[in-house]
Amino acid sequence: MYRLALGTGLLAIVFAGAIFGFFYAWVCSTMWGLDATDPRIAIAAMQAMNASVRNAVFAPAFFGTPFVLALSGVFSLLSGRRAAGVAFVGGAIVYVLGGIMLTFLVNVPMNLELAEAAIPENLNEAAMLWRSYSKPWQVWNQTRTVFSGISLLLAAIGLVLLGRNPHRAA
Repeated sequence: MYRLALGTGLLAIVFAGAIFGFFYAWVCSTMWGLDATDPRIAIAAMQAMNASVRNAVFAPAFFGTPFVLALSGVFSLLSGRRAAGVAFVGGAIVYVLGGIMLTFLVNVPMNLELAEAAIPENLNEAAMLWRSYSKPWQVWNQTRTVFSGISLLLAAIGLVLLGRNPHRAA
């Protein structure tokens, strides 16, 4: 059971790291780049990116992360590594609440609304539309980035705790 816990723990780090990196890239490059360009181009680009993100490459990291974390937690608990199990399960809960739920409750509705918007030809109108979307979207994306980072940190803690010898004195 310990080997299953260790294997899924390593996989949990990869999955949690992938989704954290995905959200983080939007924070530190993608949105800044879009904000710096013509808002008509930013709107069109964001509409295209939002339409393309639902794919078989993205889905495993987005939807699979909590399952791999929870599985690591279960295997850790079954192998007698309670602290590691709690860390992995905690990471799964944090990600479900701050990553998946936040995405579906806030970011996806904002993305769908932007997808339906016609891109204004007038630069000032386009700038107003982009600002009304970009600023709140970025706040919520930064929030889910923090949550996914905490989830990654909990997975790393779980892996460290998993590697400790449970029979050695603390």
